Amino acid sequence: MTNGREQILGSIRKSLKRGPVTEARASELRAKLEAHRRNVIPQRAAGLDPAAQVELFIRMAEGVQASVARVKSAAEVPGAVADYLAEKNLPSKLVMTPDPRLDGMPWADRPLLEIRRGRAEDGDLTGITACGAGVAETGTLVLTSGPESPTRNNFLPDHHLVVMRRDQVVASYEDAFDRLRARSKETGGEWIPPRTVNFITGPSRTADIEQKIELGAHGPRRLHIILIDEA
Repeated sequence: MTNGREQILGSIRKSLKRGPVTEARASELRAKLEAHRRNVIPQRAAGLDPAAQVELFIRMAEGVQASVARVKSAAEVPGAVADYLAEKNLPSKLVMTPDPRLDGMPWADRPLLEIRRGRAEDGDLTGITACGAGVAETGTLVLTSGPESPTRNNFLPDHHLVVMRRDQVVASYEDAFDRLRARSKETGGEWIPPRTVNFITGPSRTADIEQKIELGAHGPRRLHIILIDEA
């Protein structure tokens, strides 16, 4: 433990009138973290087979003003992006995260798409990202931060397009965290939580003024999910 961290923890303990954590208490806390005890799962998401989870995810997402386009394979994703831009009368310029999960799709088949890979900047109207999981119980997307997935890309563009596969849909939030842990273990290390995990349910909204819903208040005005049916 570094001196700086110890000083910070010491000041926090002092403000809380607590002493250092004993080894017995530390072991107890580590065991609790390892157990991943699950909370109460809503009945609407419990016991569903994968196909039913996908249907529930779509229904819940559309219920909070997200739109969903289903495609058969990853090869159809560029066409789905072009269709969305045409439907919304949007420019063909867009920013896409350098996420390897978006590689291998035939973007060159749509030469009119002007794609820039990297971080979203002011003026980027449309952005494309991948995601970590989709939660069926609430129609929520789970996105994590990292070099290949800057958090600002989830919030800066006015139109947020998310590409995901059917087998990324899980029943509950607990299942989503299991998926994140499993992904870390696939890379050969213990699970280290991402710096940021964003749970996104529909486009940004507020009802601060006269209890009237306004979309796009603190983030994207539109959320469009492109769901690939192949695993």
